[in-house]
Amino acid sequence: MKTLNFLFLVLLCLSSNLKAQELTQTIRGRILNSETEEPLGFANVFVKSIDPMIGTISDANGYFVLERIPVGRVNIEASYIGFHSLQILDILVNSAQEVQLDIRLNPSFAAIDEVTIAPKINKQVPINKLASVSARMLSIEEASRYAGGFDDPARLASSFAGVASSNGEDNAIIVRGNAPKFLQWKIEGIEIPNPNHFANLNSFGGGGLTALSTNVLANSDFMTGAFAAEYNNALAGVFDIKMRKGNSSNYQHSFELGLIGIDFASEGPLTKNNGSYLVNYRYSTLALIPSLLPEDADGTSYQDLSFKLNLPTLKSGTFSLWGIGLIDKSGTKPEKNADDREYYQDVSDQDVKQYMGAIGLNHKFRFKNSSYLNSTIAFTGEGLDMVTDRINNKEVLEKHNKIKNSNYNIEFKSYYNNRLSNYLSVRSGISMRGMGYNLDIREANNQNKLEQISNKKGFSILGAAYTNLTITGQKLKINVGVNSQLFTLNNNYTIEPRLGLKYQLNETNSFSFGYGLHSRLEPIHIYFIQASNAEKTKNNKELDFTKAHHWVLGYDWNISEKLHLKIEPYYQTLFDVPISENSNESLLNLQGDWFLTDTYKNIGKGRNYGLDLTLEQYMDKGFYFLLAGSLFKSEYKTAKSDWFSTRYNKNFLINALVGKEFLLGDKKQNTLGVNFRLAVQGGDRYSKIDEQASLLARDVKYDETTPFTMQTKASTVIHTTISYSWNRSETSHKLSLKILNLTGYEGFHGHRFNIKTGKVDENREALMIPNLSYKFSF
Repeated sequence: MKTLNFLFLVLLCLSSNLKAQELTQTIRGRILNSETEEPLGFANVFVKSIDPMIGTISDANGYFVLERIPVGRVNIEASYIGFHSLQILDILVNSAQEVQLDIRLNPSFAAIDEVTIAPKINKQVPINKLASVSARMLSIEEASRYAGGFDDPARLASSFAGVASSNGEDNAIIVRGNAPKFLQWKIEGIEIPNPNHFANLNSFGGGGLTALSTNVLANSDFMTGAFAAEYNNALAGVFDIKMRKGNSSNYQHSFELGLIGIDFASEGPLTKNNGSYLVNYRYSTLALIPSLLPEDADGTSYQDLSFKLNLPTLKSGTFSLWGIGLIDKSGTKPEKNADDREYYQDVSDQDVKQYMGAIGLNHKFRFKNSSYLNSTIAFTGEGLDMVTDRINNKEVLEKHNKIKNSNYNIEFKSYYNNRLSNYLSVRSGISMRGMGYNLDIREANNQNKLEQISNKKGFSILGAAYTNLTITGQKLKINVGVNSQLFTLNNNYTIEPRLGLKYQLNETNSFSFGYGLHSRLEPIHIYFIQASNAEKTKNNKELDFTKAHHWVLGYDWNISEKLHLKIEPYYQTLFDVPISENSNESLLNLQGDWFLTDTYKNIGKGRNYGLDLTLEQYMDKGFYFLLAGSLFKSEYKTAKSDWFSTRYNKNFLINALVGKEFLLGDKKQNTLGVNFRLAVQGGDRYSKIDEQASLLARDVKYDETTPFTMQTKASTVIHTTISYSWNRSETSHKLSLKILNLTGYEGFHGHRFNIKTGKVDENREALMIPNLSYKFSF
């Protein structure tokens, strides 16, 4: 730690001793009609937060350039005749890279919108205008600044109301008591496989760190219930990720070196017609912090690549080619000394290789009648190759399990958006996703021979269609629609109505309501489990969608220009839940078990209900905070049981985040940022240990007659981010120290059988992850 402090002080002194000069930067962007995507020519744009103000007018195609803007944080306002003016707060300007903005203005005949009243920009307002409730804009800049974000949008989301986390070890997202597997990830409108490094090993839907670098992402949407009609195959939440466009005028690059790896990004012009490229690459071996990682993390490495090419044309619309990919390697080695072998992981030799990728071609074409067509064709894929051996009593490795899965999807998605009048618009779309799978899952039986659990190669289609009608009045906005989907593996289908209302009571208060019927498929390997009982020919091929009704009420109060309160009570009823007929097992509680051998029927139920509250202070003179709390209950029911808590019924969540930015230097062009986050949440649920059965089986066995009645103590975890940024002519520098789990809280990872004592022990581990990094932008 002394070395880190010394390095920090040296860089601070070097940056402050250099001769100060007035540093400025350029802000570029485009102003569009939010309803039709038409460019707004000759709109006014000016920077309000500097004296004197600097302004300009957009050209005939909506493009604008603001030059000689002082570095630091600025506020921009855009206005156009017949449209509501819009203010964008706290834009970070540095000396190395130009700022790129797409500004969408709402027509003045539309309903009073949150972004046109105090505060002018409300970070709780989603980008998708069809969303009425339980949706929030996820700021990528906040993912870098907020403690616990770790430049990871998934970890940033865990600071929001209604979202539980796994205390730092895993970025699995538990939304309103739902399992992480029910969360849908989308990029540029396309559903993608779990984009996390080391995905689906500890929990389906979770992983270590997303491959979604903040260098390439634009502000995106995070939704937690009652989704708009365009979203299908989502039950708990939707992460609707957008990728930003690269700089179409100048080349700019960045390089970051840290304890967990390297990161390189580059962007610049590609064609004369405002075309651009954007690319980011990351690589890590975690070799610089081995003492802070689990003992079995040796050999862990990961890398990812993401890119976007933006190619506008004069008459044929705009094309964009985007992609993301990751490769991971991890594993464990057995303890060489027999005296050190306490648990099965100490006698295991495991090798894990994973990959995930997605690439898509998007085309957006605008018609002359205030309508546009948005279409994408994409290919996605993922693979897991895992082999685990165990040392037996004769010091010989025996096969324990094997997974060799590869899945790929080919998807076409298109929607047509048409504004029929000043008060009426419609959006309709279709999607066809071809799902290819090649599954091979095996586990050792009582004779230590690998036995087939799932073995299938095939191809199925998930098709969906939707339509949404938007009615906009002076104070009331209504979104009403329907979504339907069909899964050709078993020809099961759904028809799902959706409704969203937003009523602006006055300048500072609004109410909202949302309802939706939603559904989601299980992980594909579940459908091909081969039963372990006498009925070997049975599997889960006929499983239907798990479904849920969502009801949400919302209240928003803009207490002041930069202080916002949001309250949302909600109720979810789940049905057609897959359960095991002869036990209390429900797939609502599925966490990360690849080796299930049961067959299931859609006769289970579930319910989640609670209250989410958020009080947020947007940055004001460098100070900001976020207080988010939730009280909730998550329960399930099998065919013969009473209601039980689900695995994810933590009961309460509290997140308190506070930060301050200090302006330093003669010209106040350097910034010291300090940020802390306190996360308190209810304990993890588990079933009572069956000690006698565990001893006989020499493995952990639970008493499932009363599942998840036991609960650990509440957890308290602290994260911090400290950064110092300094600007020089055409370059900028940033030194950051980001620490997950600052106080070393020992997270609960279930139980494990002690092969020495014959007892069952809690599996707890204090995983503190620091990342000291230096970023150079030029």
